[in-house]
Amino acid sequence: MAFATQLALALPASIPSPPPEFSKISLGPLTIHAYALCILAGILIALWLTNKRLSARGGNSDMLWDIAIWTIPFGIVGGRLYHVLITDPMYYFGLGGQSAHLAEIPQIWLGGLGIMGAVSLGALGAWIGCRRAGIRLSAFVDAAVPGLLLAQAAGRWGNWFNQELFGAPTDLPWGLEIDPDSYNFPAGLPADTLFHPTFLYESLWNVLGAFVLIALDRKFKLRRGALFCCYMIWYGVGRTFTESLRLDAAEVIAIGPLALRVHQWLAIGMVIAGILALILVLGKLRGQQADAFYLPGTAPAPAPAEGDKPAEGTGAQDTSESGTMSESETASEKGTGADPQNEK
Repeated sequence: MAFATQLALALPASIPSPPPEFSKISLGPLTIHAYALCILAGILIALWLTNKRLSARGGNSDMLWDIAIWTIPFGIVGGRLYHVLITDPMYYFGLGGQSAHLAEIPQIWLGGLGIMGAVSLGALGAWIGCRRAGIRLSAFVDAAVPGLLLAQAAGRWGNWFNQELFGAPTDLPWGLEIDPDSYNFPAGLPADTLFHPTFLYESLWNVLGAFVLIALDRKFKLRRGALFCCYMIWYGVGRTFTESLRLDAAEVIAIGPLALRVHQWLAIGMVIAGILALILVLGKLRGQQADAFYLPGTAPAPAPAEGDKPAEGTGAQDTSESGTMSESETASEKGTGADPQNEK
């Protein structure tokens, strides 16, 4: 009991936010933002894990890069468009009598990438890349979604550096400290108010989800996009919860007795769509073999098995003919008594 008390006293009573100066690093004329570094770290983690999973199914790193050069830019643009058009259009376009902030639209290092927009438009980029690489989109997304969850987990820490997208006030011991001078600090609250660290909740949920999806894939060999459906369900459930806590600006839509943030409705839609799609995919899979990895006509020719009879016109036939001529020449030489050692 005494040890538990000492441990409780030793642990911090809250989660501090990094000082504002930690959100960016200036190297001469170059400014590196922590938010961008978190996004970059997430992309690298996703590429590493996807490469391992893609290679295990018969792909290679060249295929991955052929797809990534389309998926990543499309995903970043889609994520930004979602944030600007869905999350806070009033701020960026000056609606409702506010001042417009059009110049901030391309400044993604300030924060503001909507994962649902990134996945939606990124899927279009992945489809283009898969067509060029010669593999099925379903095979790629099933290989990619565990890494995608890890990328989202890393990217959420950019919100911590920017002191944004936190939740409602809380007195829990893991409450998040926010600088009262921050632009995002809610007006009218005491300076020492602690908030739900929704960035941490979602990050941990995504890390757990990556392990769950990998375990499901190993157990059931999910193909034809079934693992992507599981991703939609997992992420949608977690996002529905974190959205119920967040305080940042978002449009509230009332449907019947429910008035929820637009992101909550979309997350619920992800869950429903994921469940229906999973039922459909598993129904198609029942009694069938897993889908092919390559698109029709793009699979590499299998290497000939050892001991297979070579086709006509190959070097093996030439060798046989050469051997026959050599035997004839030897017999001729024996008949004439020629001494082969004198031939140069």
